[in-house]
Amino acid sequence: MSPTGKTLLEVDRLAVEFRTRSGTVRALEDVSLALAEGETVGLVGESGSGKSVLSFAAMGIQDPAARITAGSLRFAGQDLLAGKGAAMKALRGREMAMIFQNPRVALNPIRPVGKQIEDVLARHTDLHPAARRARAVECLAEVRIPDPERRYAAYPFELSGGMCQRVMIAIALACKPRLLIADEPTTGLDVTTQAAIMRLISELSAERRMATLLITHDLGLAREYCDRIAVMHAGHIVEVGPTAGLFAAPRHPYTERLIAATPVGANSLDELAAIDGNLPDLRRDDLPACRFAERCPQRAAVCDAPLALLPAEGSHRVACHLPRKVAHSLERKHVASA
Repeated sequence: MSPTGKTLLEVDRLAVEFRTRSGTVRALEDVSLALAEGETVGLVGESGSGKSVLSFAAMGIQDPAARITAGSLRFAGQDLLAGKGAAMKALRGREMAMIFQNPRVALNPIRPVGKQIEDVLARHTDLHPAARRARAVECLAEVRIPDPERRYAAYPFELSGGMCQRVMIAIALACKPRLLIADEPTTGLDVTTQAAIMRLISELSAERRMATLLITHDLGLAREYCDRIAVMHAGHIVEVGPTAGLFAAPRHPYTERLIAATPVGANSLDELAAIDGNLPDLRRDDLPACRFAERCPQRAAVCDAPLALLPAEGSHRVACHLPRKVAHSLERKHVASA
């Protein structure tokens, strides 16, 4: 069921570029997305599409070579781009938190995991040392880590990958943030641990009415745990819609092919179909208005015209001059499941 909470994070026509020795990389262009309180939105797309760039920009931790050239970012009505560094640091970790892809890289290898949770509490609360320690142990218990008192003193190298990921979640949620960005939170984990981690994130999000942005390559995870899906391709958001509707009837040709290229869109491995071509070089000065155009079999002259993310049915939006018809998509889905 979709949440009815007010908008918490609002990205409006955001553009981000990177200055490199080989040219300027236009990593994001005209990106708009909103998350409501209690809502889980999945951000999917190929590697290099800009998913992590968007999340880093929202958290204010982008690479020094990155530059926001247009658009706005607002959190609970507060302009994140107008705020000074100190204001952003006050929000980050307290109101906004992030789970990174590789917990073994993100965690400090020479500091006990309990102390790393305490570091966040020391920065954002006025708890005295004994209370911080108690809260850190409580955080470990909340993420279902067995024997949290003993694990408090453990170092990351003493824990499994799944345990390290749980510690990352504990650090992110220590101050009970209103927004959680989970960047590939199940990377490198076995299927059973993946399911446990996602159930944990989902349960905590529901309990706290926390907005969650789930960045993932796994369309199966996105379909199971997200209220809405946003599809990214080469720095553009090309389609956004309720999860069930988007998977049943994708409107953008890229979304349709992305689903067809993954097991979630097929009944057998024989039905999987690769997406032709590669992502365009984002350093080019002649990038087409639709960055999927050069890979799209239905490209026409109209595709060279400027385009925007426009309403389709209901809250479904698509950035395509020639979107797939709903009847066509439903017919394809019916044939695939027959």
